[in-house]
Amino acid sequence: MKSKSLVGFFMVFLFILSCKDEPVIPKPKAKMRLEYPQGKLADLETENFSFKYNQLAEAEPNGDQAYTISYPEMKGAIFLNYKKVDGNLSQLIHDSKRLSYEHAAKADNIVEQPYVNPNEKVYGALFEVQGNAASQSQFFVTDSTEHFLTGSVYFYSRPNYDSILPAASYLQNDIRSIIETLRWKNK
Repeated sequence: MKSKSLVGFFMVFLFILSCKDEPVIPKPKAKMRLEYPQGKLADLETENFSFKYNQLAEAEPNGDQAYTISYPEMKGAIFLNYKKVDGNLSQLIHDSKRLSYEHAAKADNIVEQPYVNPNEKVYGALFEVQGNAASQSQFFVTDSTEHFLTGSVYFYSRPNYDSILPAASYLQNDIRSIIETLRWKNK
């Protein structure tokens, strides 16, 4: 009988130890970490301007005075369009800003960042579009007398800001590099 009570006591002891309630702590949701390699810079030369772009991208002409810098890994591209200034600078700037702010209906916010480089005569603005808009970034630059260049970032997928944010940030940095290395050619 002594051994039965000892075994019973041991079983109750194990049962008490094994029935501890541990607090249930929710685990954080996993987020995919997207990192893109930093590419070296390559030159794009046209008859009106030149700049450096990420050589991991593919640059190609896309019609008369238009260019596409494609990022196949990200399924996105920067579309560039050049226009000659012919007494219509204020209209070109107005149209460029209007196109940027047309995304306001779907955007959470649009941040306008002016750019001024008087040494190279490059003046303009970068528009960072935050939210589920079709284009995440747009910009224009000009020398204010002859040249005007606009650019837009588009992804080949339905906009989902949370999903494309790493790629959109990467392309915004590439746009900044394009703007900072832009040089006009005077005829």
